[in-house]
Parts: sequence; C-alpha cells; structure tokens
Amino acid sequence: MLTHKQKSEMVDIVRNVAKTEILPRFRRLSDGDVSTKTSFDDLVTEADVASEKALAQRFQALLPQAIIIGEEAVSEDESLLDQIDTNELVVIIDPIDGTWNFAHGLSTFGVLIAAIFQGETVYGLLYDPLNDDWIETGLGEGTWYVRPDQSPQRLLLSDQPVDDKLVGFFSPFLFADSAIRKRVAIQQVSYARSSSLRCCCHEYRTMVQNGVDFFISPKPKVWDHAAGILAYQESGGYVCMLDGSPYKPTVRKGVIIAGRTEVIQDRIIKDFQFIDLNLPV
Repeated sequence: MLTHKQKSEMVDIVRNVAKTEILPRFRRLSDGDVSTKTSFDDLVTEADVASEKALAQRFQALLPQAIIIGEEAVSEDESLLDQIDTNELVVIIDPIDGTWNFAHGLSTFGVLIAAIFQGETVYGLLYDPLNDDWIETGLGEGTWYVRPDQSPQRLLLSDQPVDDKLVGFFSPFLFADSAIRKRVAIQQVSYARSSSLRCCCHEYRTMVQNGVDFFISPKPKVWDHAAGILAYQESGGYVCMLDGSPYKPTVRKGVIIAGRTEVIQDRIIKDFQFIDLNLPV
C-alpha cells in the first residue's frame, strides 16, 4: 500500500502545488478562467485544471505503480472510475473541493486526496491551502489534525450531540427530484440546525472535530467523500448508505448517511425513509 514516507511526500506535494497553482489564482480569476460543467453552480476554474495536472504528474512519479484519477479528468471521461474496481492502488484527486466558493472569493475550499487499495479507502488527506493545515487519516491508524509547527493531534468523536435535536450538514438542493427535495426541506425543521458549506472537505473537517452530529449526501462522488468518510470512521463515526449497505468508494448511486453514534445514524435513516431510491436523488 503506502509507506509512511510516501504519505509524507504526498502531503508535501499537495502543499507545494497549493502554493504554486491554487493560492496565486485565488481572488484573481478573470471571467475567462471560470466555466460551467453540468449546471450553473458546477464550476471548473483554471486553478482546478492546473492543480490537478500538477498533482497527477507528481503523484505518478512518486507512485509509478498507481492509477491516478482526478475529478476534472473524470468529467471528460467517466469510464476512468471503472479502474477503482479493477486496479490495486488508485489515488483520487479533488484538486479544489468547493470550487464554487473558490471562484466567488470565499475562503472555504480545500484539496481532497484518497488512496484506494483493492476497492477500500486506506488513506485520506483533507488539506486547507489558506491555513496550511490538514486532516490526515489511514485505515486502522486513526484521524489526526496536523499543522507544520506542532505535533499531530488525534481526533476522536464525542458521543454527546451538539444539541438534543441534532445539528447536521445537508442541503435539499442536492436532491434532483422535486418532490423529494420538498420533503427534505420540510424535514429540516425537525433538527436544531442544518446547513451546507458547499465544500465536502471542510464539512468533513468540521465533522471530525465534533462540530455537527450527522451528514447526508445524495451524491456519493468518490473524490468528494472517500477521504472524509475514512477520516470520520477512524475518529469513531458511523457511515452507511440509506438502504443500510456499507459505503464503499466504488459506490456510484445512493444516499450517504453519517452519524457520530450508531443511534444517531439510525435515527437519520428512519427520518429519511421516505426517499424513494428508485427516483433520481
């Protein structure tokens, strides 16, 4: 799989690429540097493309035996994802998670890296370019908050919710079907608070630092979730699909449900049983 030295070098690569390709472009994008992909709020910028290219090249040099798959490459050829099922070591790159925020000058964006071995996530990195700190996780190795100037701090979830009515990350607007979207919106009033950061990197970072009690996503894109889910599970959290099946990085459809305890996860599954998984969610 990955050695400690390789993981350390991956972190160094991400930090360097963020300094050379991402941060110099933040709040300096022209109209021609931003374009849409599938919808008005599904954006790609010059920084996404340049940073993914740089990360992919340097990861390939570090790990010549690995398959390197980036989000922007998948937008051009979705069949690349099939390699997750068939190859031993695959590195998944989300060069800028939270591109909408980045393109509009908001500071909530990050870089997500996941390593998948034989269909299972074994390593995850959730990096904040602006603050130069990161969450790092490995299968069976725990989840750690890291800054360059201090010793790593292990992160463990408390079994006490933020509020008895629960606080969570989810957005009705992620659901495609209008009837489901309406019912999800109504369901929000059952909780103390629900919100969305438009950035899985920082949502998962908040989750592993005990900021919210649960998380829901009907878009299980591997570049958005593989690293964060491993970090959440390694810090003590529970994750599965709405139908009760385990989350795997090979999942392409379904609704992800995460909770800080199994009891909370079960409650969220029960609350959202109205979702018809045969409809586009």
